[in-house]
Amino acid sequence: MGLAGMDLGPALARDQFLRGEPVEATVRGSILTSWQRSRSLGLAPEGCELPFQQDLDLDGRLVRAAVPVLDRLQARFEGRTVNVSLADGRGAVLQRRFGTASMVRQLPPIQTVPGFVFAEQFGGTNGIGLALAERKLINVYGAEHFAERAQSNACSAIPIRDLLSGRIEGILCFGYPMADADSALNTLIRRAAEVIERRLLEQSSTRERALLEAYLEARRHAPAGAAPDNGQPAELAASGLDWRDQMILKERAGDLISAAQRAAVEVPLPGGRHVTLLSRPVTSPSGVEGVAIEAILPSSRQPLAVPTEAEAPPLTLAPTAAAPGSPPESAAAGPGPLPARAAATGHVPGTGPPAGGATSGLVLVGEPGVGKYAVAARRRLELLSEASTRIGTTLDVSRTARELAEMAVPRLADYVTIDLSEAVLRGEEPSDPCTGLHRTVVHGYRDDCPFYPAGEPVDLRASTPQLRCLAAGQPVLEPDLRAAPGWIAQDPVAAQRLLDHHVHSLIAVPLLARGIALGVASFYRSRDPAPFGDDDRSLALELATRAAICIDNARRYTREHTMVVALQRSLLPHSFPELNAVEVAHRYLPAASGVGGDWFDVIPLSSSRVALVVGDVVGHGMHAAATMGRLRTAARNFAELDLAPDEVLTHLDNLVGRLDRDEGHEDPTADRTGIIGATCLYTIYDPTSQQCVMARAGHPPPALVHPDGAVTFPDLPAGPPLGLGGLPFETAAFDLPEGSQLVLYTDGVLGHRHRDVDTALDRLRRALAQPSRPPEETCEAVLRTVAPHHPDDDIALLVARTHALDAQRIATWDLPADPALVSGIRAAVTRQLSAWGLDEVAFATELLLSELVTNAIRYGTGPIQVRLLYDRTLTCEVSDASSTAPHLRRAATTDEGGRGLFLVAQLTQAWGTRYTTQGKVIWAECALEIPGGKPGTVEFSFDDIPAIS
Repeated sequence: MGLAGMDLGPALARDQFLRGEPVEATVRGSILTSWQRSRSLGLAPEGCELPFQQDLDLDGRLVRAAVPVLDRLQARFEGRTVNVSLADGRGAVLQRRFGTASMVRQLPPIQTVPGFVFAEQFGGTNGIGLALAERKLINVYGAEHFAERAQSNACSAIPIRDLLSGRIEGILCFGYPMADADSALNTLIRRAAEVIERRLLEQSSTRERALLEAYLEARRHAPAGAAPDNGQPAELAASGLDWRDQMILKERAGDLISAAQRAAVEVPLPGGRHVTLLSRPVTSPSGVEGVAIEAILPSSRQPLAVPTEAEAPPLTLAPTAAAPGSPPESAAAGPGPLPARAAATGHVPGTGPPAGGATSGLVLVGEPGVGKYAVAARRRLELLSEASTRIGTTLDVSRTARELAEMAVPRLADYVTIDLSEAVLRGEEPSDPCTGLHRTVVHGYRDDCPFYPAGEPVDLRASTPQLRCLAAGQPVLEPDLRAAPGWIAQDPVAAQRLLDHHVHSLIAVPLLARGIALGVASFYRSRDPAPFGDDDRSLALELATRAAICIDNARRYTREHTMVVALQRSLLPHSFPELNAVEVAHRYLPAASGVGGDWFDVIPLSSSRVALVVGDVVGHGMHAAATMGRLRTAARNFAELDLAPDEVLTHLDNLVGRLDRDEGHEDPTADRTGIIGATCLYTIYDPTSQQCVMARAGHPPPALVHPDGAVTFPDLPAGPPLGLGGLPFETAAFDLPEGSQLVLYTDGVLGHRHRDVDTALDRLRRALAQPSRPPEETCEAVLRTVAPHHPDDDIALLVARTHALDAQRIATWDLPADPALVSGIRAAVTRQLSAWGLDEVAFATELLLSELVTNAIRYGTGPIQVRLLYDRTLTCEVSDASSTAPHLRRAATTDEGGRGLFLVAQLTQAWGTRYTTQGKVIWAECALEIPGGKPGTVEFSFDDIPAIS
């Protein structure tokens, strides 16, 4: 099949995956899993640097077995742009062959020079690495490669195994252009790998070859027509056995060798077919005793009814006792008479040719004692090896427990239940592992077995195997549950239901990590009538021990994560004061990998203004959260000084630099976490002028949503991130019509670094283009349509809809620096307050303005302006062109002056100085009692004001 047209789909799916979007429905499972592993290893598509190994075994048994095959493949591909690679079990390339000699000059060194390691942890998704990880024949097409450099190529790769041990000795890989992809290459690479495996077999031990020679010698002396003269099973391939059938036969043959008995077994194959396997004792001239397994097929006049490949691979001679696979469901073994069907379709080994013209051939040969333990050991090692990669893939306690269950079913048990302490699920160490157990996982080969359901607490009796194993700290084996009174006594009705489902044997294993019992795993058997044995108990213990370490790591991470989340949320604002200037909504989402340093704030300022702040501390964890809290507190303090946005950022920049230096001075020899830096966006909105002034320090610009639905990202000077020091920040001012929305966010909203920023901004623009929507709904829309579902970074979002202060609530007077005009200002202010219905505060306001205006005339510089703002509070402002600010002091009883600002402080809830480009503004804010939400009266107390002599 030509696959040139397949490149577009994987390319789009790969881009979506790198942007963090779901692609499960469009990408093959093995490829997606490999992509995910590559990302978890920190690989980047544009990187993937491969290590070079110099200690290569270029003359080893693998190379000796493969060189003739590689030479034939090179001749087969002559004139074609195909390269053939042979790699060892580490993924290091040992040999290269090229169909076209010019390819050596055209390709980079990593594709021509032996020694580069293509294991998945270095090269990401590629043929050699994925074949090692998946342990089977794989294909990788074009954009399915993780590295950018391999996007235009395709490859097929297959493991080469030692047929005696089952260990992967190396990888054979074909590389070719996408346009040359063809399924026939899979057949060719499979046959080539089998030939290399046979050549490896020829290098096997003397004992194994002696058994094979004894079998072949017996075949040569068999009556005519029994088999070809050389004893090779050439007729088996012609009978329709493909490679899948051969694997099934080899697995069952390994079990027959392990049984060490004369037997005949009918083996079912896919499609309703059957083949009979016969075991035959063999003794070499040197006295080595073994067993040979032959396959007896129907007559050539009645071939197996299966579709055959044009070049079906022959059945590989494999004189070994160790074959991978699961134990047989049934076997007829023993010295007694053969089953009727076997007698009808085959012959007793050593009694003559197969009856009825049936064909036969060797499947396996090996020593019984070795075979029995080799089969079990290989299956055990394969299970444990696979468990080391499949258990603990996440730092989630429940998911890790489920991975243990999925690993054990069906290769060790038919059902697995896992009960963990509720404290473990919260991330804490359990005080008493025998109490407070919570059913965390129920998993089996079918779903209708009546175990206690997952998600509920379980109260177990002390007599149950589970609590006995927890108390002793050792696994408990119950080979026959019908004779296990402690297990039955827990719940006789439920126990009977399980027995009715043929559940008959149990292993209970404590989940121990660092000497602490986290819970218990229970392994049940139902399909295999044989009970669990000691070997099964040992295997279950090893699996549970490995899983317990992973569960404990996940528990400790959960505890740390919970603590950091609690710290983070305690440092973030929980609510904001009600403001007339803006209507705000906010969201904060921690990263999937851990809490970071994102923060936001809404800070009321003088004269009805408001500051909106969003920041992002680099890094994750406790250190980032603590640093965030310090910066947020500092930003509030700087805001209280009524500083401009660029000045606030300058102070924060200096603070981050000092914190970084201070941490380095505490212990210069310690491994420093360090404050790499932070970003910040600081905005001030003034409802009286409807103007927004902002500055940013390396932070994404805000989004402005205008009342007509237009969404813009203002051209705001970027500024350096906080902590670099010495570089200036710039401000920019924008006019915002009433009803506009100001959207501040951290870069977590846009996604991870592999996501295209322009695409993310376009999605954000579309999500915001509904100006009439309330800020709360805007937040939900952004998180739903723009933010990643599983963010790699924290997300902080702040949406503010602006309002203008009614011009009728603003009163302004300009006056020259003449003390005689103070009385006129007091009269004008009194009339304005009367018009606003604030007559009861007129007296106090007159006192305030008298002091402030007199100070401005006496110590300031003209022009002088007086302004009243009637909002939730009454603000009195006096501005002049001087930069000299008044200072509050307590006057002595003998002083003639110095009590004016003290009087101002007593009559107001807040007062201060704000510097502007034209000078300064002295402001005083009077609280208003607003019953029912309407302006009312204000009460002042003169009790604490000292007498003026």
